[in-house]
Amino acid sequence: MLPNSNRARDLAAIVHQQTEIAGLRETGATLMTGGEGVYVFDEDGRRYLEGMAGMWSASLGFSETRLAEAAYAQMQALPYYHTFHSRGHLAAVDLAEMLLAMAPEGRPGNPLSKVLFHCSGSECNDTAIKLVWYVNNLRGRPEKKKIIGRQMGYHGCTIAAASLTGMPGMHREFDLPISDRFLHTSFPHWYRFHEEGESEEEFATRMAQDLEDLILAEGPETVAAFFAEPVQGGGGALTPPRTYFEKIQGVLRKYDVMFIADEVICGFGRTGNPWGSDTYAIRPDMVSCGKALSASYQPISALLISEEIHQALLEQSARLGNFSMGFTFAAHPVACAVAKRTLEIYAEDRVFEHAAEVSPDFLGALAGLSDHPLVGDVRGVGLIAGVELMADRTRRTQFAPEAKVGTRAQELAMEGGLLVRASGDRICFTPPLIIDRPQIEEMAGLFRKTLDGLLDELTAEGLAPAA
Repeated sequence: MLPNSNRARDLAAIVHQQTEIAGLRETGATLMTGGEGVYVFDEDGRRYLEGMAGMWSASLGFSETRLAEAAYAQMQALPYYHTFHSRGHLAAVDLAEMLLAMAPEGRPGNPLSKVLFHCSGSECNDTAIKLVWYVNNLRGRPEKKKIIGRQMGYHGCTIAAASLTGMPGMHREFDLPISDRFLHTSFPHWYRFHEEGESEEEFATRMAQDLEDLILAEGPETVAAFFAEPVQGGGGALTPPRTYFEKIQGVLRKYDVMFIADEVICGFGRTGNPWGSDTYAIRPDMVSCGKALSASYQPISALLISEEIHQALLEQSARLGNFSMGFTFAAHPVACAVAKRTLEIYAEDRVFEHAAEVSPDFLGALAGLSDHPLVGDVRGVGLIAGVELMADRTRRTQFAPEAKVGTRAQELAMEGGLLVRASGDRICFTPPLIIDRPQIEEMAGLFRKTLDGLLDELTAEGLAPAA
């Protein structure tokens, strides 16, 4: 790495996120300079198939000029405004109406009726937590404040959202969770944790019982809300076991616990339906969404709240006056205009339908890797899937963490021109929703080469699975 190279400039100026930054000092970052469809290009002109749509999010790929045109037009008309102090703008109104028109079905008799805009999924989830507490204070239940997430669930990096997140690395040395108001129930990973002979449905029953046991141990009068991603992103693009959400929602209704669906990854066609809540019959009290809301061409997110919660906000405002929530760049008109155009393109180009149509090819191509000695499990839905790497797939024995098998697979894939994401030793795939069948085959072929290269390395080190 030359001392005056762009990589050196990057290291001199930027702290990279979700990166082993000590190791990065030796290699430098790969700097991207362009994109075309499902591909991106680095400063050396190397092409990569973006198997993760960036951060699970560039649903329309990396060269959608219609979104650039929408941004430019809004820049010319009204480049910035806010929604503070009884003011607003039409770009936010238009987008909110579109979101509510396509919102998932809420809890029976309690539809999702209003939108609060933010800039990130973390902000959405922080706001949802605050609203849970705010509403319960109004209802005279000051003790009903505990929030339950799931082990290996991911809900963001801000202090409250990271406390809710169930990933140990997000807590370690950050003094998180911030209080005992944040709890975590079992990680519903059937393949890794099912008992001998236990079906997915039986496993789901056990997971629901774990949740109920936790609520009873804490006291139902203290437990306010449960957060879940329809498909766990940080947990490894992990789909729920059959009947899981049906049984979980039964427990939540029994103890009057709100359900907040974190749709930041799953929303807008990722699971083959507009929402992951549609795919899994989730009836939430609130929905957080972002990422594909603007195809990630602008930073924007939204929290959809139920009419019951909205009425509580009105009551609190009548009692307290100002609703003291807001962010300077929330509902930014350029971001709203780009998001609105994104939703229009989804409809015009039948993007959700396309995702559903190519899903069998996508899931089938990855399932075809199941014959590889390193692959223990492949599962997914729509255009999101995870491939589990195992030291012994028959006995479901994992590699030792220090072997960093998942990270090595991620790096080898990148060397071969494929960008994927390792969550432990589970490799995640969430390509742009516009990916076509030949590109799906290319993606699977590149990953098979990755697995072959990794197997050669592990064999040389004496770590390969037994034949």
